[in-house]
Amino acid sequence: MNDVGDFRDPMPFANAVDSRVLLTRLRATLAEPGGGQERLDRIVRLVSESLVAEVCSVYLRRDDQWLELMATMGLNPESVHHSRLRVGQGLVGQIAETAEPINTRDASHTRGFRYLPETGEELFSSFLGVPIQRLGEVMGVLVVQNREPREYTDDEVYALEVIAMVIAEMAELGAFVGPGSMEARPHKQPFYVKGLVGQEGAAEGTVVLHDPQILVSDPISDDPEREIQRLRVAIEALRAEVDEMLAADYLSPGGEHRDVLQAYRMFAYDKGWVRRMEAAIETGLAAEVAVEKEQSATRARMSRAADPYIRERLHDLDDLSNRLLRLLTGGEQRGGRELPDDAILVARSIGPGELLDYGRKLRGVVLEEGSVGSHAAIVARALAIPLVIQASRITREAMPGDAILVDGDQGVVHLRPEETVAKAFREKMDMLHEAQAAYAALRDKPATTRDGTTLHLYMNAGLMADLPSLPKCGALGVGLFRTELQFLVRTSFPKRKELAASYSRILDAAHEKPVVFRTLDIGSDKVLPYLKRTDEPNPALGWRAIRVGLDRPGIMRVQIQALVRGAHGRPLQIMFPFVTVAGEFDAGRKLVLDEVAREKTLGHTVPAELRIGAMLETPSLAYAPDRFFEAADFISVGGNDLKQFFFAADRENELVRRRYEMLSTSFLAFLRIIVARCAAHGTPLSYCGEDAGRPIEALALAAIGFRSLSMRPASIGPVKALLRQVHLDSVRRAVEEAIATGAPSARPAIEAYLLGAGLTH
Repeated sequence: MNDVGDFRDPMPFANAVDSRVLLTRLRATLAEPGGGQERLDRIVRLVSESLVAEVCSVYLRRDDQWLELMATMGLNPESVHHSRLRVGQGLVGQIAETAEPINTRDASHTRGFRYLPETGEELFSSFLGVPIQRLGEVMGVLVVQNREPREYTDDEVYALEVIAMVIAEMAELGAFVGPGSMEARPHKQPFYVKGLVGQEGAAEGTVVLHDPQILVSDPISDDPEREIQRLRVAIEALRAEVDEMLAADYLSPGGEHRDVLQAYRMFAYDKGWVRRMEAAIETGLAAEVAVEKEQSATRARMSRAADPYIRERLHDLDDLSNRLLRLLTGGEQRGGRELPDDAILVARSIGPGELLDYGRKLRGVVLEEGSVGSHAAIVARALAIPLVIQASRITREAMPGDAILVDGDQGVVHLRPEETVAKAFREKMDMLHEAQAAYAALRDKPATTRDGTTLHLYMNAGLMADLPSLPKCGALGVGLFRTELQFLVRTSFPKRKELAASYSRILDAAHEKPVVFRTLDIGSDKVLPYLKRTDEPNPALGWRAIRVGLDRPGIMRVQIQALVRGAHGRPLQIMFPFVTVAGEFDAGRKLVLDEVAREKTLGHTVPAELRIGAMLETPSLAYAPDRFFEAADFISVGGNDLKQFFFAADRENELVRRRYEMLSTSFLAFLRIIVARCAAHGTPLSYCGEDAGRPIEALALAAIGFRSLSMRPASIGPVKALLRQVHLDSVRRAVEEAIATGAPSARPAIEAYLLGAGLTH
């Protein structure tokens, strides 16, 4: 294989000795007594002398937006701590934004140049700047300049990159933040971040890092041979791990997932990857720093690649680098870790299988990346674990064992919180626990309003682990069982026998309460690793759900056969997702009936009762012919998708997903059309989605005629408690008046009724 991502080999071995001497001098300089500013001043002086540069300057990031000149040799010393640039502004800001070096013989005429008069830099033509970065995060910029126009050599660029890497490591250790010894600054102060809600709930606990941070106390080595040997031993262990993954019994001999793992293995065996790390060690870096340097450089190169395949492989290289770092430092692999009782997982991103490996041992999860529809979010919801996503910088700030508060209701995380914050958070949790205790007392009572209307409350589920919640939460059954999770967490298509056994266990665990199985809902944001992915400009509007099942009937047949066999003669309810026209439902229903007839012909037991329904998730289905409503045994409104299409607002896009309101009178008026059509044909109707589990929204749904709601287990108590306190006729009048008068939302009217009735929600 050619070198993976080897866009350039950065430096030949011949110049390694010079860099090693420079690093040795740097180590001695850093070891001298003095405060953080003194260390920086000594570094710029040393670099200036070693590279024969008239100027050397260090800019460090003060926050997400600004870079500050922290030390300089050659520019006006009074500009230190006074000159600032925005990220992206000027040549220095461009380097911080792109993580790419800039090497020019004529700085003032280079695109993007910004003149800072207080520095006196107008005298200098030549400019070389490199990012100070660690694990792909740019922490600052290291610059050298000369008066005479010249382009710095590749060797000089590489030498400056090596120095920048050491500065990054020392900055991480806190070497530049004050007087005294180089103690780990890190991570002593409280840190607050506002992310997005992935799964509601609140948790207090202790940080567990999915990929533990590694702080290298001595980034410079004076024994390259020993460091290279350490690297090679770790590489061999890494390759053995990867080979073991490929040889595992559960992998099938072919398929796209196999190709992905083969590519993963090729990265591990790539000679260019290893050669670049060994070259960095030859310059005087410790093995861990050499790995991090290559990881940062590769991340910067691949993230800019036009080819989406290369960008996707970035995660593979990140994972390999992290595994290699754990092996070098003797860190435990994920599976061997003992978790604290109050573990809260912090990660850049995580796959569904990895999250399931942790399972219910976790109190919460915080991700730096992710989306509300990601696999991890789906699993977190199934496990009822509070989840915050898009928590910027959390993996950089968090350390193992840190105290952490996760507010999944608000999408907020407090790391190392002050006592006043922690106290307020605990008071909120105590109130939630008291409310849950009150809800538990209602578990066996009906959701009947004061004027005698009874609603049927069901729970959503997606894993066997969800089923113990069924008797505890007071749900009448499972209104939606997401079958795709069993497919998403595997590396190959599950066998029919395995699926049948799983569906049988689910029905066993339900103890004769009804379970509605939704057929495979894949596509859009749920992609099977072993099914060839179709490149679509808008997957949410593309090849997904029942469309995949009808185009690939073999997949649907296997699942239907497994459902029929797993029922073992018990009643069976099957629901198709994302039906948009009556013809799709007809085709799916025929396929089910054909498979049931086939099973009967083979002498197999068939369900005592079979009900086939559809999810109404697009406005088009509300206007389907009457025969659709007559043929469907039941209809479930999929509120999350329906809102998305009704308001043309992508729920994955934070810029617009909050621009719509479920209690919009136009949306409620549309839902009344669906209620009326189902009522006219006697078709049972339910509402499934996040809104069904929000008490005020549930009231509105009941007011316009829904009598069945399906929600996450934790929501049943609050919804039932409020329903039992209201007069539904009064709520109905308030909603109808809001619709009739053209009010933007029915929420104010419902809240006014609750306030007048002395009710809280």
